Amino acid sequence: MADSRTATKPQRRTGAREAAAQATRDSILKSATKVFAKYGYDGGSVEKISKAAKSYDRMIYYYFGSKEGLFIAVLEGIYKRMDDAEAAIALDASRPVEALTEVIRFVLGYYRRNPEFVTLLNTENLHKGRHISKSLRAREYSSRAVAIIAEILASGAAQGLFRRDLIARDIYLLIASTGYFYTSNRHTLTAFLGEPLESPEAITHWEDFVIETVLRTVRADEAQDNNTPPHEDTTKWQKSQPAQSRARSSSRT
Repeated sequence: MADSRTATKPQRRTGAREAAAQATRDSILKSATKVFAKYGYDGGSVEKISKAAKSYDRMIYYYFGSKEGLFIAVLEGIYKRMDDAEAAIALDASRPVEALTEVIRFVLGYYRRNPEFVTLLNTENLHKGRHISKSLRAREYSSRAVAIIAEILASGAAQGLFRRDLIARDIYLLIASTGYFYTSNRHTLTAFLGEPLESPEAITHWEDFVIETVLRTVRADEAQDNNTPPHEDTTKWQKSQPAQSRARSSSRT
């Protein structure tokens, strides 16, 4: 019995050390995500990150090798969280119109609910993607998103609802661009257009418009009847704007 107890103690201590190490790594990664989102890559110093994580600079180098290694891990982390969230959606590819609509709602909603995701991608694009290009895992996350759309498009084509010449990557880029651009530029566009793009009415209007646009793009010619409702009253969401803003908008048309 004594030998058995002695044999299990090192395992318990090892398990506790591993848990503590993982907790430290997770804390650094979480803090780095916030610091890089706030200060960018250049302004997000190792010192700021270790202070936010209540850790030490040397621990960042121990777990991630360098500041760049940490930033790559942050980018991989935000992609993985989006990938996991998308994988959790209950999609029925046998109902391709509804499934594609759900994908669109998810993508647009995810960007809106996760501003750090957009900010960090903006930062990486300023660096011409030089950090994420060194990631060995980034492509696996995009592969799943494109594969989901490919399955939906194939189902729609088999049912005669969608065109057969569609490329899943193109539809993915169309959906992602409409959500990403709107979210990343909402502040400047609000000022430029004189319209409150962050209002619930504006967000709903844009989401409906994107859904209509994508469905019109993928529909087979023979299926292009009047089942897809036309985009209703394009100024409906603007009614809550101040009169001055509406006038400014109208003057540009």
